[in-house]
Amino acid sequence: SYFNLFLVLVPLSAISHHLNWDAGLRFAFSFLAIVPLAKLLGESTEQLSMKLGESFGGLLNASFGNAVEIIVGVAALIQGELRIVQTSLLGSILTNLLLVLGMSFISGQAASLEGEFRETAAQTSSSLMTMACLTLVIPAAYHSAKEANHPPSNKRVDDAINVLSSLTNNGKPPAPGGESEAGLLVISRFTSVLLLLVYIAYLYFQLGSHVELFTKKKQSPDGEEIEEEEEEPSMSMIAATVSLLAVTIITSFCADYFVASIEETAEKYHIPKPFIGVILLPLASNVSESVTAVWMAAKGKMDLSIGVAVGSSIQIAVFVIPLLVLVGWGIHRPLTLYFSDFETVSLFVSVLLVNLLVQDGKSNYMEGVM
Repeated sequence: SYFNLFLVLVPLSAISHHLNWDAGLRFAFSFLAIVPLAKLLGESTEQLSMKLGESFGGLLNASFGNAVEIIVGVAALIQGELRIVQTSLLGSILTNLLLVLGMSFISGQAASLEGEFRETAAQTSSSLMTMACLTLVIPAAYHSAKEANHPPSNKRVDDAINVLSSLTNNGKPPAPGGESEAGLLVISRFTSVLLLLVYIAYLYFQLGSHVELFTKKKQSPDGEEIEEEEEEPSMSMIAATVSLLAVTIITSFCADYFVASIEETAEKYHIPKPFIGVILLPLASNVSESVTAVWMAAKGKMDLSIGVAVGSSIQIAVFVIPLLVLVGWGIHRPLTLYFSDFETVSLFVSVLLVNLLVQDGKSNYMEGVM
């Protein structure tokens, strides 16, 4: 694969970081090095999923497809880049829901005029995504309400009080959020625990109690089950597992180098941090999921394609974001579930659109365009 040519940038990323080369070079090398690593993660995961079945395979694909987001998120969290954490995760959700799912619907036309998938499983997934989206609306509403009830004339006094209080808080600066700061942290951390419990219940629902909803075979118009051709894996379980672990470790180093170069690159080349988080990072880290979902859709495996695209978004919203909020709590980084109003509305509209498109259990290229 031509993507493997980019692997030469992995050692260049490490060399440029330790020799303190120009920020732009460090940023470019580490960013481009993540692309082939993300693809290798996807390939190793796909080999494992062939052994484990379509339902568990889709879950595994989505899980390790999000390994890059978790690694980059933890690295950014440790370095205090809270906005990079939030924007990169939001960008990943939007990329999967809009770009990857849309491309899958379009490529599905190669297999048949109208793609079909299990609507009950898809609706369950989209409903869970809606619930996760609503948990981001609550902190935004709380913040707006608190700021609206807070007299503007007192903000300078509050800023002075915050600065003074930081001097007695072991030298740690106060968390962002103004008057609503303390409440946002409490709401976010409590909600994160609940979301993780919901995610555990969803895993049991998908892999245990209602597994037939996700594994039921397609039927012909005559009511007979359609047998689908199964691909043979080209790697053994041990080889795929070792490859998965090795690539994950290497990716963690490249992600750390990438995050370390963001601040200087953004200032020197006037690149907005939200653009890096929402656009660039998801494009690099979602390579494996995009290729897998589109390729499976082209083969007529719409259930697996939707499982990767929507399943990945669910994992980020219900598992990765809450996990990073709790990790931030543990390392004293005030990461919250509060996103800006524009970001929250964008996510809500995207989730609403996907809900409408998967209701009938069928897809076509026009729905992919939308």
